[in-house]
Amino acid sequence: MTYAIIETGGKQMRVEPGRFYDIELLPGAADSTVSIDKVFLLENNGSIQIGQPLVAGVTVEGTIMRHYRARKVIVYKMQPKKKTRKKRGHRQEVTRLMIDSISVNGSAIAKAEAVAVAA
Repeated sequence: MTYAIIETGGKQMRVEPGRFYDIELLPGAADSTVSIDKVFLLENNGSIQIGQPLVAGVTVEGTIMRHYRARKVIVYKMQPKKKTRKKRGHRQEVTRLMIDSISVNGSAIAKAEAVAVAA
């Protein structure tokens, strides 16, 4: 199994080819490709490469599936006995990203397997 630890949107996450992840909003339209080169760690069939801080020559390619807004988070602030109450909500803009492949120096070491859909 091959995976990488990348940084996107100020957060680090473990990604594998063939899976989708919800990350903070990326620029680009749906069905466009994105290349992420901030890779901190790469694991390929038991061999681990750790960057200092980044692994050189490693990129993660993905396809933007869609953009949407996450569930609402309610922020409620209250000071007891002061009649002060504030209720606010926040919905984060999110991009669903399908990881297609992990490449080292331009050659893909791990690709997502094509899934055949029976009609």
